[in-house]
Amino acid sequence: MDQSNSTIKVRGLTKSFKDLKVLTGIELEVKRGTVLALLGPNGAGKTTTIRILSTLLRPDGGDAFIDGHSVVKEPDKVRASIGLTGQYAAVDEYLTGRENLEMMGRLYHLSRADAKIRGEELLEQFDLEKAATRTVKTYSGGMRRRLDLAASLIATPPVLFLDEPTTGLDPRSRLAMWGIIEQLVEADVTILLTTQQLEEADMLADRIAVLDHGRIIVEGTSDELKAKVGKERLELTIRKDNYEKAIQLLGGEVVQKDPQRHLVSIATSGTVHEIKRVLEKMEAATIEVESMSVHKPTLDDVFLQFTGHGAEANQNTEELTNA
Repeated sequence: MDQSNSTIKVRGLTKSFKDLKVLTGIELEVKRGTVLALLGPNGAGKTTTIRILSTLLRPDGGDAFIDGHSVVKEPDKVRASIGLTGQYAAVDEYLTGRENLEMMGRLYHLSRADAKIRGEELLEQFDLEKAATRTVKTYSGGMRRRLDLAASLIATPPVLFLDEPTTGLDPRSRLAMWGIIEQLVEADVTILLTTQQLEEADMLADRIAVLDHGRIIVEGTSDELKAKVGKERLELTIRKDNYEKAIQLLGGEVVQKDPQRHLVSIATSGTVHEIKRVLEKMEAATIEVESMSVHKPTLDDVFLQFTGHGAEANQNTEELTNA
């Protein structure tokens, strides 16, 4: 990666809460005007990373640089360069949408007139003009999330941290939020996005980093990560009493297995010849295959390959540390 064009640089971040090691030496870079999706199961350290990068939490070791400024040594300069949208909308429900944005503008030291102008621009951009005079407590979840994101952009920051921004949104609101994020990238905003929704990362991210047990275990584009688990996947459902025998027979060909559902997946070229070879191998060993399917690898396959579990498998230890 071209370091001279990296707006976010993370160097050896560590963080523990008493005996719980949450981050164990994270290294990351995000190029200007791109999206990096930070994926990981609950408790992997995603929110802790965002809190450190946004200066809400001090690391035990390492440092990070946002637009050239150290989060450890220059937190005030970092705060002037960033916007943050957390997992839950941080807006005042007793104020109107317009009042929330104007208040945020004043907190960013905009003049009253400039805060009003900027607020109107954001209300239009986020399709909240008709609801501008309503109190936020009357807003839907999707409207609150849009207002929260708008508030984080009141000072037009070059760097934006989005911590699971579509949590709890219905499909229509989620698509609307994706469209807004794409517009921000077109405007050269650099975005670090945390999410458990793999489709979201696939759709939005230029690069993806998978975080597990406090460290980055794999990074690359979506296509690069999928290529690491094979071009095609042959998924077989094995008769229960034949399952262990099938695992032993296939040996190193197995890339995923699910004992509860008696599923086994192997990497394959996807050709008829290759599928026939595997089925004949099973038949020769008198192993009964109940069903089969061929599919291209997904980001969920990447998760299973590199973490051994899905995106929501771990208990959320970060909820305990953030409480």
